[in-house]
Amino acid sequence: MTFELSALPTQRADLIERLKAPHTYDIAIIGGGATGLGVALDAAARGFSVVLVDSHDFAKGTSSRATKLVHGGVRYLAQGNISLVREALHERTRLLANAPHLAQPLPFVMPSYKFWEAPFYGVGLKMYDALAGKAGLGATEFLSRAETLRDLPTVREKGLKGGVKYWDGQFDDARLALALARSAARAGALLVNYCAATGLIHEAGKVVGLQLTDQESGQALTVRAKCVVNAAGVWVDQLRVLDGQAIGHEARPMVAPSQGVHIVVDRGFLPTDHALLVPKTADGRVLFAVPWLGKTILGTTDTPRNDLAREPMAFREELDFILGEAGRYLSRAPAPADIRSIWVGLRPLVKPPDDDGDRTQALSREHTVLVSKSGLVTVTGGKWTTYRAMAEDVLDNCFARNLLPQRPGGVTASLLLVGAQSSGHRISDAPGLHLYGSDAARVLALPGSDRELGGGLTEAMVRFAARYEYARTVEDVLARRSRLLFLDAALAKSLAGAVAGLLEEEGQAAPRLADFLTLADQYLTLPS
Repeated sequence: MTFELSALPTQRADLIERLKAPHTYDIAIIGGGATGLGVALDAAARGFSVVLVDSHDFAKGTSSRATKLVHGGVRYLAQGNISLVREALHERTRLLANAPHLAQPLPFVMPSYKFWEAPFYGVGLKMYDALAGKAGLGATEFLSRAETLRDLPTVREKGLKGGVKYWDGQFDDARLALALARSAARAGALLVNYCAATGLIHEAGKVVGLQLTDQESGQALTVRAKCVVNAAGVWVDQLRVLDGQAIGHEARPMVAPSQGVHIVVDRGFLPTDHALLVPKTADGRVLFAVPWLGKTILGTTDTPRNDLAREPMAFREELDFILGEAGRYLSRAPAPADIRSIWVGLRPLVKPPDDDGDRTQALSREHTVLVSKSGLVTVTGGKWTTYRAMAEDVLDNCFARNLLPQRPGGVTASLLLVGAQSSGHRISDAPGLHLYGSDAARVLALPGSDRELGGGLTEAMVRFAARYEYARTVEDVLARRSRLLFLDAALAKSLAGAVAGLLEEEGQAAPRLADFLTLADQYLTLPS
């Protein structure tokens, strides 16, 4: 049996030893979400020496809590942001091509209950198609009442006049983040999770490295680099403040966090491979019902949030909004008892310099790159779909400030990610071996490939997560290598003990089982 060279071992001791070795990297990146991982892959693919650290697990924050859509942004088209939509539509196609096992086209249907809705939204979606051009995934279609019911069999029939179908994409966000991390490692980058950047090293007013703490051992480490990139998502301002203090410059906050809540219910509420989109709900927000990994995701909200909790809780009014709006469009209204998991993500929206308000729905979804007087490069904002273009923009800023020597770009436009291989399965199918793409054979070769713990997770998948996917804790496995915490928190909780035992067999002495059990309870707890 032969394997591709993508499955590099991720043994913790080896990674820490590499991190401790004296070396000046070309670029050091803080933050292992979509943005930081995208920068790491692009930089490594161009031949730069790269180190990336994250205080928690890769994609622990926003990047594992998306609505699971790879999209151009229909709502941004309505706002008139043509350039953002055009860029996102073309990046969407690249992403789907570079990771076909984790990102695929998905048809959406907007049901219409008023005579003007289908032609009104249809015209906008035809423009969406035109902006995509050759990067389009399928033509927008006007649907009859019968065709709408065919594609959305449980949509509310009373008053239904027809609908509009258009195409976007969906993906497994956390596993795509892992694919980026492993692809960057394949290109030579060093990536270490659970290693916090606790300070910046300045010399002569310039940032030249990082002070680090290994979160597992408590050991203090330092890393030197010609260029330091702050890609910490909603937490970028914390590092900007440290940088400002070191050089005597006040860094004004640039992030206005927004909270997005998602509810997961069984597939029976929308038994189809089409997604439901309501472009304007009772209060003007968008409602999605998306088939994903054998379940249905309902969401999302857009609520200002000033605290930066790693595990934010939903507000009761957000839960009521999602359930209430879903009940208006589905023939069977989901109730609190039907919820399998509730999860919340914080979006790092960029606020204008003179904006002290808290209305996040109106803020731009575009990304921003700032370079401080010390040379600290900060990137935040944006969205998953455009992670690759954001990475190129970051490196262009590094070149412009002479932090790195310029090298040709575009190297990741058609770079296949680790595991890239079409499997014939949909992302909406229940989880299984197909999500590993070309790594499936390696998973099957590990002990326990024929022993399923539950929810499509086998013992071999847990071992693979520990050996090749940087997994350190039960949460790493059940939240991000497998997505069971997000799909069915009660099931994930029931498997936690077995997962902890397997991680211990793989050499992890502290898989943090008790912490995960507490977290699983949170994903099951309804806000009061």
